[in-house]
Amino acid sequence: MDTFKDRVLSLWPDLSVTKIADKIGMTYMGLSKIFKNGHIPKAETLLSIHEHSGCDLKWLMTGEGEPFPNQNKAGTAASTSSLKTKESDNPIVLDTLGNPVNLEEFVFIPRYDINASAGNGFPIDTENPLFCMAFRRYWIENYVTTQIEKLSVITVKGDSMEGVLNHGDNILVNHADTNPRDGLYVLRVNNDLIVKRVQALPGRLLVKSANPEYEPFEINLNHDQQDVAIIGRVEWFGRTIN
Repeated sequence: MDTFKDRVLSLWPDLSVTKIADKIGMTYMGLSKIFKNGHIPKAETLLSIHEHSGCDLKWLMTGEGEPFPNQNKAGTAASTSSLKTKESDNPIVLDTLGNPVNLEEFVFIPRYDINASAGNGFPIDTENPLFCMAFRRYWIENYVTTQIEKLSVITVKGDSMEGVLNHGDNILVNHADTNPRDGLYVLRVNNDLIVKRVQALPGRLLVKSANPEYEPFEINLNHDQQDVAIIGRVEWFGRTIN
């Protein structure tokens, strides 16, 4: 075949240029530029095409010889089928610019349809998550907790923490941290789930809102009859800017 473009397109005759670019870990614009210029791309691109198609590298670069010199037609079909299975087991994930993403660099934390400030407790064990949110593994394990199974994301409801945590904010809750020190915590008080600023005092917790319309109150840690539980520490929040 005369051109590099012809050779690549012949490897996947049923795929568009966009799909071929996705398959080999490139952007559409990047692959189109190579095709337009008629140049042989860099080694990484050649190796990616070779690995995903099983074609001969010399043929790919020069057009000399056969694309699959060591395989007959049946063998090629079997190899292609095996390759497709391998690719489906390990799909290539790309960012918005078409760059490959290493999923091992991320932790996927469940996001629940639960509001912190009102509700019926914190039934994480029985709730199914709506979806997962991705966080950098390095940040989670080095600055939050290594017990990643004890993390969840929920939503803030109401205006009691307005200015610090606003209505609709997503918050990352660390359920491994239930011995409160000064900071933001999710608490269950009776049947209400609330998020407040907590100040640790001898034998008690001072629970404060950011909104001055809400009065602070204390929790006596030595009073066994109180229906209070420390759900976890707030480690992060995410907000939509309106």
